[in-house]
Amino acid sequence: MKERIAVNAAIHFGKPCVAGTRIPVQSVLELVREGIAFSDIIRDYYPDLELEDVRACCTL
Repeated sequence: MKERIAVNAAIHFGKPCVAGTRIPVQSVLELVREGIAFSDIIRDYYPDLELEDVRACCTL
């Protein structure tokens, strides 16, 4: 799962993001906390993500 999350000082001030994207883990977690289903997060907010990306955000 760790290979799905990246930290790069040049992207979002070094905050964890989904690897290969500029999507902050925190943004994904906020949607999860709101009770939005993983599949809905992907479909409605971040279509570039895969289910395993969302799961990886939750395991940090």
